[in-house]
Amino acid sequence: MQSNGNPSEKILGVVCLIAALFFILVIRLWQLQILQGDEYRRLSEENRLRIVKVAAPRGIIYDRNGVPLVKNSPYYSVSINPQILDRIDITALSTLLSMDRETLAERIRHNRSIYEPIRLKDGLSPKDIAFIEARRSDFPGLSIDVDVSREYLFGSVGAHLIGYLGKPNQSQSKDPKFRDVPSDAFIGQWGVERLFDKELRGTPGERVIEVDALGRELRLIQEKPPVRGEDMKLAMDIKLQKEAEEAFGDKTGALVALKPDSGEILALASKPSFDPNLFARGITPRQWEDIIKNPKQPLLNRALQSQYPPGSTFKVVTAIAALEEGVVTPDTKVTCKGGITYGRWHFGCWQKKGHGILSLHRALVESCDVYFYEAGKKLGIDRIASYARELGLDSEIGLMLVKERRGLIPDTKWKQDKKKQPWYLGETFNAAIGQGYVAVTPFQMARLTSIVSNGGSVYAPSILLLKDNPQPVKRLNIKPETFSILNKALFGVVNEQGGTGWAARSPMAHICGKTGTAQVVGLKRDSKYLSEMQKDHAWFISYAPYEQPEIALAVMVEHGGHGGGAAAPIAKRAIEAYLKSSQGSVPATKLPVESQQSQSISAQAERSDEGTTHENR
Repeated sequence: MQSNGNPSEKILGVVCLIAALFFILVIRLWQLQILQGDEYRRLSEENRLRIVKVAAPRGIIYDRNGVPLVKNSPYYSVSINPQILDRIDITALSTLLSMDRETLAERIRHNRSIYEPIRLKDGLSPKDIAFIEARRSDFPGLSIDVDVSREYLFGSVGAHLIGYLGKPNQSQSKDPKFRDVPSDAFIGQWGVERLFDKELRGTPGERVIEVDALGRELRLIQEKPPVRGEDMKLAMDIKLQKEAEEAFGDKTGALVALKPDSGEILALASKPSFDPNLFARGITPRQWEDIIKNPKQPLLNRALQSQYPPGSTFKVVTAIAALEEGVVTPDTKVTCKGGITYGRWHFGCWQKKGHGILSLHRALVESCDVYFYEAGKKLGIDRIASYARELGLDSEIGLMLVKERRGLIPDTKWKQDKKKQPWYLGETFNAAIGQGYVAVTPFQMARLTSIVSNGGSVYAPSILLLKDNPQPVKRLNIKPETFSILNKALFGVVNEQGGTGWAARSPMAHICGKTGTAQVVGLKRDSKYLSEMQKDHAWFISYAPYEQPEIALAVMVEHGGHGGGAAAPIAKRAIEAYLKSSQGSVPATKLPVESQQSQSISAQAERSDEGTTHENR
């Protein structure tokens, strides 16, 4: 019989095995307690403690007169501790929260951390909160959270300037400047709310809470209170803004109003607008789809992001260039017979029967195209373009609200570079009256109007109310006499008989202005045969009071028809609203000499702007 081996060898093998296992155990304990002790101690502490970020109350936004435009409101949500999910009945939880089970499960699956609470549902109503609180004992680790959201007190009024709040998107979540912001907190996503988000949102606080194994709160360990955000006072006058937007009715377009002696933005309207409260409450997919599929594009800021031919409002530029270059004087006369012929082309005046013999003053008052064809011919496109750029056209405003359009002021070089063609005289005729390739934004035209009204000073536009009187960025090298001649003519556009801007005449103050009707299609036919999208754009630039301008603005109504009939009444309402809310209006007093002399012109000419179908007033 063969021996089974030495018993001592077996015992030695067992001892070695036990020693090896013990050694491995010691090494593992050393690894856990020495090498990774701090890490596991931290994890244990995190499991015991819950750190809750507390959003700071956002600063309040006011208008220039101290009227609050927003207010902070609580925004409730429900979260769950991820460490106790294995004890939760997902089906029962979905019933409690009135959520689809798959949607709830998807949110839980996408949780990135086992230590941060998982946000399950936002925008809880008081009824939702009461229902959840009554049954929360059945769902350990469930908690109601409170964030700070916004209520926009004037709804859609001023939305393109004020903006709205929203949850951080994916790129913002990774942005270092938002590292101190709770992942589900609201931040500025549009307008002033975005532009001054850091100042408005303040500094978040923090609460350290001890919890038990079920995630239930036991006691508050430490609390760091949040620091409230800064208040902001806008240059906007909300009464003016509201009146301007209501004046548009269901029309599409834009209005920009500036303070001529400071550059402050008194109003910035883009129609149609949108309700920022939808975003602050958590916009639904259906609501978002309705907005982005709206053919009128309510999210488009037409004041800065749309460009249009300026029509006869551009005659202000041509007039300045012609006076400064000496190609016309106030006494230069032109005979208008209803148009001019150049080669085989006919360039008509909106007044088909002609205006007769006119000086520059009456050419602006009655918006005679022929006069400015002749002025443009003498100037040439390059000199017209030079003055247009000097007056702020073909350049961005620089507000950083949205990505701006800069418009287009063409010249001979531009056409050669872009079209590989020479410039033709007929194109100068079109450009001189704001047609052809010329394109501007409503904000650019408001800035131009402000420069004209204050005598050539260029101010940086300001969204915020300025505490001190600012200095101009620059003063244009244009003679004071030129602005004086122009101002008297623009006064006549509104206040003289025969002026195309008669619809802006006001008993509150002397309003100056210039109408413009910019062709969308080159069709010489009655407007009743045109579709809505083929109708001309209506412009009106204006300022008031004539004696000492306090407000300068531009109004553009898309496919509105004639500037005098569609845009001028909106400007009048806006100006009157501002004068009522400001320090007081300037009473209409004695007319300038030029206006007294013009009273002999027939009253029938006063209504000419309504009865025409093809013109560029």
